Amino acid sequence: MSVMPAPTPSWTASVQGWRLWVALLRLMGRLLALALQPASYRGAAWPRVAQHLVTAALPALWWYAVLSALFGQVVIRIVVVTAQGYGLTQYAVEAVVRVLVLELLPLAAALFVLLRVMLARGAELRRLRREGRLPLELRDGLEPWRLHVLPRALGGAFAVVLLTMVSCILACVLTYLNLYGFSPWAWPSYTRAVGQIFNPAVTLIFSLKTLGFALAVGVVPLAAMFDGRSHSDVRALVRTAAVLLAVELLGLVGNYY
Repeated sequence: MSVMPAPTPSWTASVQGWRLWVALLRLMGRLLALALQPASYRGAAWPRVAQHLVTAALPALWWYAVLSALFGQVVIRIVVVTAQGYGLTQYAVEAVVRVLVLELLPLAAALFVLLRVMLARGAELRRLRREGRLPLELRDGLEPWRLHVLPRALGGAFAVVLLTMVSCILACVLTYLNLYGFSPWAWPSYTRAVGQIFNPAVTLIFSLKTLGFALAVGVVPLAAMFDGRSHSDVRALVRTAAVLLAVELLGLVGNYY
């Protein structure tokens, strides 16, 4: 009678990783279902949601705005000086908006929220699960999910959208100041140039990409509650980065192919 060989460590790790991705998809479905229920914003749940919305975004808003402005100023100045050196100043606005506003700043905001907020919140949910205060299935208790999981997911998603909007607005203002100074006379032509870049297709792709980043950062790190292995924070970081990269690639394909 033949004996089945024992599974290798790599095979076991692959199975565990696959199960975690399946759990992640289930988690996303559960959170979307909870987010669409009015009961998730009533009673004791609403103060928790409001608390996480505020604590995820506002404490770092001002200094993130300063950092993004400094980073944007460096990139804008490099692009503007290079364009002027080659006599291509008329293309500087499009280059800055397409590179900085459409691509770099949304990704930077998502990574910032992931590293500063969501990895810690995923660890908090893992601790609540170990303490028995958070069931893994909705049927075992809706209220803990509404009090602990949904507010953290909404807070992370809101922070990504807010920081992206603030940094992109600052980048557009800095672009104008670098090109035209404080003169108001170039404002109509500048807004027309930016408006031509943000045609309906680009605007739709930019909005969907930002929402995709927000959903990835708000949900994927929380899947650490299903992961009982060591180094769960590192695994959550890698998983979220992979999803962000996939969303970014889809946005690039939509914009340029």
